[in-house]
Amino acid sequence: MKKIYFVLLVAFSFVLSAQEPIVDFTDSPSNEISGFKLYPNPVFDDVVYIKTDKNARKEIAVYDVFGKVVLTDRILNTALNISTLVPGVYVLQVTESNSTITRKLVVK
Repeated sequence: MKKIYFVLLVAFSFVLSAQEPIVDFTDSPSNEISGFKLYPNPVFDDVVYIKTDKNARKEIAVYDVFGKVVLTDRILNTALNISTLVPGVYVLQVTESNSTITRKLVVK
């Protein structure tokens, strides 16, 4: 009986790993911000740096794991103050010149 469960577990694992990932085609790669850099990530201090090729004004929205907006800011330079965020995993959305990019942000 244990062998049957083991075979089913292995077969089920193989079937799940063979699935193709779901691709979202709503955001085309041409709409992303060129030269986007987010560092340091994970963040240990109160500041994260966001650089792009244009370095224009950026509108920032930070979401928690439940999708709630926990921080919004508009920056002209590259430094974003995240001192109000508690340690955890967030989603960072940056909009610059009608282009948007979304990245994971880890605060430690």
